[in-house]
Amino acid sequence: MSFQITTASLDSEGYSYWPAPAKLNLELRVLGQRDDGYHELQTLFQLLDYGDDIWIKSNDTGRLSLQSEYDEVPSADNLIIKAAKALAPYNSQALGADIKLHKKLPSGAGLGGGSSDAATTLIALNHLWKLGLDNQTLCDIGSKLGADVPVFVNGYSAWAQGIGEVLTKTELPEKWYLIVYPNVHINTGKIFSHSALTRNDKPIKLRATRQGQYVETQLEELGYNAIQPLVAELYPEVNEALNVLSQYGQALLTGTGSCVFLSFDNEREVRKISALCKQRWLTLVAKGINRSPLLEIA
Repeated sequence: MSFQITTASLDSEGYSYWPAPAKLNLELRVLGQRDDGYHELQTLFQLLDYGDDIWIKSNDTGRLSLQSEYDEVPSADNLIIKAAKALAPYNSQALGADIKLHKKLPSGAGLGGGSSDAATTLIALNHLWKLGLDNQTLCDIGSKLGADVPVFVNGYSAWAQGIGEVLTKTELPEKWYLIVYPNVHINTGKIFSHSALTRNDKPIKLRATRQGQYVETQLEELGYNAIQPLVAELYPEVNEALNVLSQYGQALLTGTGSCVFLSFDNEREVRKISALCKQRWLTLVAKGINRSPLLEIA
């Protein structure tokens, strides 16, 4: 089910609702590795109308709490709590928050769930605590939590360069996507440190229009993920999903996760293929969006 929120609605306990949209990487190039160990990348982020749900209620005790049925990550290590704590230097009133997470995105899937949760927490608490931080400050805070956090803070589908922090807002065709989760968690650190990873991809040169906000490009050339061959070799479950989905179109791995996806021009087609896949895997159907629903309520 897609997000349908336009204002920060409250539940019966006074919690306000904040969406945390997922993303896909429609392209991922690894151009090289820097001396500090980080990799130079080019990637195209497509936001989706599907993601985790977060409910937050501010309190004046200074206490932070997180309720979730998702227990893979201890609360103290969850990016939601880390994001809230990262705002401490700006939280002069020492306010706290009670947070409820409805986790719909699988972990290690390449859908940006943890990063999006962190970004939503930063935006929501900046609003609820009346901190008055601008977007760039929130991006700077978010970048220390994870490389993908700034794209969710900015709230637009984007072309990213550098280590993922140099963002150009894009307008992409709002296609439908079938996303398959092969029930395996990919360790990003393991992939980026692997000797077999391709690190010499040729960069794409963009032609930007509309004040540099629209990647006119080579959209027809997109559909490449530098880590896909390595992940397919190391994880048979991912390789199987790629092979099955390739019967219906160009199957692609998203980011450094395990999810495999196909794009469609209409909902009817994606639902039909989804019905064939859902007996074997967890499947998600989502539509691409260019603007995050967070921008409507923050």
